[in-house]
Amino acid sequence: MSKSIYLTCKRVRYNSIIEEHFFFECLYKIKSITNIEGAGDELYIDFKGKKISDYAFKGLIGLFFRYKVNIKQLQIFINKKNEKWVKNKKAYWYKKMFDN
Repeated sequence: MSKSIYLTCKRVRYNSIIEEHFFFECLYKIKSITNIEGAGDELYIDFKGKKISDYAFKGLIGLFFRYKVNIKQLQIFINKKNEKWVKNKKAYWYKKMFDN
């Protein structure tokens, strides 16, 4: 049985109400997300487990990068099948995800 995990989005800043709606609309399209809940200035995103599709992974990378959410926590979804494209040093997210 896969263990559920959650990610934390702290102090997400939106430039407009439309951007906030866009952020949540994108999250709700990811099938492996089981719950989204907020408390104070934090948002908690629950997942069924560590396996998500490449489509969902790329979507999360884009959202987290755009809204300046800690992208390093997405490393939990890296596996043998996706590590080649995720760890591409030329990718726009590489420094934020892997550099200290």
